[in-house]
Amino acid sequence: MRLDKFLKVARLAKRRTAAKDALDAGRIECGGRAVKPAHVVKPGDELLIHYASRDVRVRVLAVPERAGARVKPDELYVLLSDVPAS
Repeated sequence: MRLDKFLKVARLAKRRTAAKDALDAGRIECGGRAVKPAHVVKPGDELLIHYASRDVRVRVLAVPERAGARVKPDELYVLLSDVPAS
């Protein structure tokens, strides 16, 4: 699944366009480097998301087969850290 779709399904972004804008701006990293919206997410990936007021690090636990699948967001990732932005 594309990263921008995953962020929307996991409710880490309110809208897919907001996720795409954040990815295009380089505010989301995977493996220590900025990634594009089309990056394919796999279980085990660690994402660092730079929000305006905080930095959130999550580990992907599962990726739904399709975006419309009914899954609970907390089954898709685990929160590793949530610190105020410096």
